[in-house]
Amino acid sequence: MFKEYQITPRRIDAVQFTEENKDQVFNSLTGNYTADFEDDKPILKVINADGGMEIVRLGNWIIKDAVIGTYYSLKNDVFIKNCIDINTPLHLVED
Repeated sequence: MFKEYQITPRRIDAVQFTEENKDQVFNSLTGNYTADFEDDKPILKVINADGGMEIVRLGNWIIKDAVIGTYYSLKNDVFIKNCIDINTPLHLVED
């Protein structure tokens, strides 16, 4: 019933939401979002492409969907496993 698929690689715009950059990130967002607090820690509430609300917590990455212009959140460990910084040269190891 299920078939295997591979997601086509594409470039994304992303920023990690941290205590140090929270104000700068908040001021750089466009569209439908709000800032709030959860357990006395800052969070962002963003509307994703499906119209649902996602909560961005400190340490999460905010991914901008360049096609639609909406945002979604990825936990740091998921981001690290699936994304590479295209501005950092890869260091290839020779056999």
